Amino acid sequence: MSAPIHEDVAALAATPGALMGLDLGTKTIGVALSDGLRISATAHETIRRTKFAADAARLGEIASNRAATGIVLGLPRNMDGSEGPRCQATRAFARNLAGALPLPIALWDERLSTVAAEQALLAADASRARRRQVIDKVAAAVILQGALDRLAVLGRAAP
Repeated sequence: MSAPIHEDVAALAATPGALMGLDLGTKTIGVALSDGLRISATAHETIRRTKFAADAARLGEIASNRAATGIVLGLPRNMDGSEGPRCQATRAFARNLAGALPLPIALWDERLSTVAAEQALLAADASRARRRQVIDKVAAAVILQGALDRLAVLGRAAP
């Protein structure tokens, strides 16, 4: 049985615990993790993509080691909100990952997350080589932090 895939991060609100954020690229997967209280996201690792089984195994290992209870996967919509080939590839990855890991997955609009990550790294005066090394995991942290902030707003609005 596959884990559920949700279009709204609010679906992850019912299950407490740390979340794992993913920035899926064609060559790498940026990974970020939240704390157990879901206050902050931290860049964790960049996985060089090989075969899906190996990538999923590494993601499962990270999730298990950090007791993650859900995954926030960046969905790369076009600037006009439409979905192109990258969104289709991300949705296919989500379906495969849902079959490989028992964690619920929420899709999160990641428009401009890499731009925000690049700006943060420039503000931190990171060298070009350093930015290239860490951009994917920092983008994953931007994606996850956006989802965490949304969950916090939803939590405050709950009766």
